[in-house]
Amino acid sequence: MKRLLSFIITVLVLAGVMAVSTPGLLDKVRLGLDLKGGFEILYHAEPTETGAELTKASLQKTAESLEKRANALGTSEPEVTTEGTDRIRLKIAGVTNEAEVRKKMKEPAVLTFRSAADGDPAGTYSKIEMVGSDFVEGAAKIERDNLNQPIITIKVKDKDKFAELTKRLIGKVLAIYLDDTMLSDPVVQQELTDGTASISGHYTIDEARELADTINLGALPLKLTEKYSQSVGATLGKQSLDQTIKAGLIGSVIILIFMIWMYRLPGVIASFALIVHTWLLILVFVIADFTLTLPGIAAFILGIGMAVDANIITNERIREEMRNGKSIMSSVKAGNKTSFRTVMDANVTTIIVAAVMFAFGTGSVKGFAVILIVEILLSILTNLYFAHWLLSLLVKAGTLKTPKQFGVKESDIRAL
Repeated sequence: MKRLLSFIITVLVLAGVMAVSTPGLLDKVRLGLDLKGGFEILYHAEPTETGAELTKASLQKTAESLEKRANALGTSEPEVTTEGTDRIRLKIAGVTNEAEVRKKMKEPAVLTFRSAADGDPAGTYSKIEMVGSDFVEGAAKIERDNLNQPIITIKVKDKDKFAELTKRLIGKVLAIYLDDTMLSDPVVQQELTDGTASISGHYTIDEARELADTINLGALPLKLTEKYSQSVGATLGKQSLDQTIKAGLIGSVIILIFMIWMYRLPGVIASFALIVHTWLLILVFVIADFTLTLPGIAAFILGIGMAVDANIITNERIREEMRNGKSIMSSVKAGNKTSFRTVMDANVTTIIVAAVMFAFGTGSVKGFAVILIVEILLSILTNLYFAHWLLSLLVKAGTLKTPKQFGVKESDIRAL
């Protein structure tokens, strides 16, 4: 009686938790651009200066700068990853102003302080004194001058260098450029020792805020060239998601009906374990902040298929033991034991393959491999241990008493 009560309580509590939490979890799953719409760009990176070395650190720093730039533009959870030794992949989903975002990402702002070089025409400044990397990242902010006009203040990393520069240029122009556009051309009045410079002009508060945001994006350490790009419209992404969900629901219902029809009450247990398996996977997606893409869904479905195979192997082994004339208890123990080895062998080899895919793959291949590995681990937990435990509870409680409850006909049982 206690075992039966444990079975009922376990099933009811899990069913209640899944019913209450699933809608909220589904809303929190982050969708990739192929399901939500957006664009993907693969950049080739190279040093901005001839003869300079492309390092792993500079590649990673450029990727971080790209991510900050995408975030500053108001995009939704961009994905920026490095690939190999000279490539960066950018994915931005849910973009409504794609052309504007792509332009901002492709043509990063480079902030420079310039002075007049020998031979420069009047009003032009070509000698670069300081570059974007000399300024503190994210330090540009809006303040007010004595006339209550908005100005942008920025901080430099090396105060001594800035002090020496302003001392050398007292009475001369130290122009401030964003790319090749001059923002301001103030005359240095005195040596500045606090490491702070200001950009003034006839800016509105919105213009000043936009300029400060642009400066905070910083200059990218490397030059980027687009090697590949893909764009998915929001409508097409939603259509892919709707069709995938519909196909998944139809397939799941067919599988559950087959399991119950084929294996009777053990099939019900196996179906419940599959539902728990799916819920746990969604939970992992939310907790680990995975991004769900079409390749990810493919891995999801493949994992479900492997979980179904595990249940079929287990139930068939149990039924085979019953056909050999063993008791219900002995059949369940023997069937679980022999199927465990077979299923684990298959799962381990698949994990090895997925690990190889992750190690040598790129982009969506890595995502596919990660989700497949998570799927297999959850399958071991739910469809080997959890389903076996539930089945053993019913057998020990005396609820499963006859081979017919396992889908085995009396005429198929061979006498010992």
